[in-house]
Amino acid sequence: MRILVASMPADGHFNPLTGIAAHLAARGHDVRWYAGPEYGRKLDALGMPFFPYVRATEVTGGNLNDLFPERASLRGPKLISFDLEKFFVANVENHFTDIAGIRSEFEFDVFFCDGAMYVEQLVAEALGVPVLATGLTMVMPDRQGPPPFFGLRPARTILGRTVHRVVRRMLASTTKAGVLSYNDILARHDLAPIPLDGFPQAPMASARRVFLNGSPGLEFPGYQPMANAEYVGALVPARGSLGPDTLLPAAVLDPDATVVAVSQGTVDNTDPTKLIVPTLEALKNGPYVVVATTAGVQTAQLRERFASPNVVIEDFIDFDRLFPQVDVFVTNGGFGSVLAAMRHGVPVVAAGKTEGKNDIDARVGYNRLGVDLRTERPKPARIRAAVQRVLANPMYGDNVKALRAELDAYDPFARIEAALDDASRGPVQFSKAP
Repeated sequence: MRILVASMPADGHFNPLTGIAAHLAARGHDVRWYAGPEYGRKLDALGMPFFPYVRATEVTGGNLNDLFPERASLRGPKLISFDLEKFFVANVENHFTDIAGIRSEFEFDVFFCDGAMYVEQLVAEALGVPVLATGLTMVMPDRQGPPPFFGLRPARTILGRTVHRVVRRMLASTTKAGVLSYNDILARHDLAPIPLDGFPQAPMASARRVFLNGSPGLEFPGYQPMANAEYVGALVPARGSLGPDTLLPAAVLDPDATVVAVSQGTVDNTDPTKLIVPTLEALKNGPYVVVATTAGVQTAQLRERFASPNVVIEDFIDFDRLFPQVDVFVTNGGFGSVLAAMRHGVPVVAAGKTEGKNDIDARVGYNRLGVDLRTERPKPARIRAAVQRVLANPMYGDNVKALRAELDAYDPFARIEAALDDASRGPVQFSKAP
């Protein structure tokens, strides 16, 4: 089968698809990718053929604020509205034009994408190509749970439910400009519009299947996925997709050491004073071995500032090698990092707000998988207390071990291959715009 893969140009969207693509290629499928320059280089390193962006612009965490300097001053609903329109919707038409052009050269049978691209609706309904997608439950809310992007937890009181209704209406108003822009694109292709409260989940309804990266234990109790969505467990990146690696230092490998890792991910990491610096301040010269990964941001400066013997600072360390040695992970709540910690049985201390991280952190706290500090700039004293709390209370470790067992019970590749077999039977018919 000929398969075209694509994702938004962000590690948390790209990495889970690399493991799927590598597996399908090893099974004999003709797998190729659609990607921009930065992620094209990553695919070259993995030996995966790709088609480059032609019309589309690669907007990444590294160039987002350079392309849109006005974004730096936005907060809350204004930031949500801006990111939806500029980061997600603005490129949809160009992505579709590129993908339609690719099909004249590579007549792919299935389009396998990150659901947050939102081009899947055009590929499925305008090109008539079966679509499979990946998604996070945190960005596909159900009607019973809290609205996304605000770090809310399930409502237990009349007041809480009222707050949710108000926030849901505000969110619909906030995303209206992006929805209208998206519906303009659909109209140009004679496709029916999505509802005004349709983001972020409505475009994914056109996919044959949406594979939810994770398991129910990561969600709020009672979560109901979309009809075409299913949990498949952890979608693990292909080996080599996570960038350069480094050997683990002896202090980390010491079986008697208590190891605390800290990371700000690869998008919201330009200012290490948010989380890395206060964590190092909190734990330097203490009893724990502290490992900070910087994604290459200010590594030398941080090493000079925190030259304590118990502190290790590296650009990158493969979490699959690091986490078996780690006792607590301090994170801003990037889903890929949190899921990696859960896969290895590591409880977390979470502190993040942007890019939906507050929703992930809220679930961590609610399900007692760690401590949610409910801020993106925690003070060193709060971090130290949270780390000590997680280490002292075995409940957190027990809950994470139970979630790890839940994740391990899934066979994601078996579910994906079954969906591919279903997709080979031809496209689904969709209704056109009236």
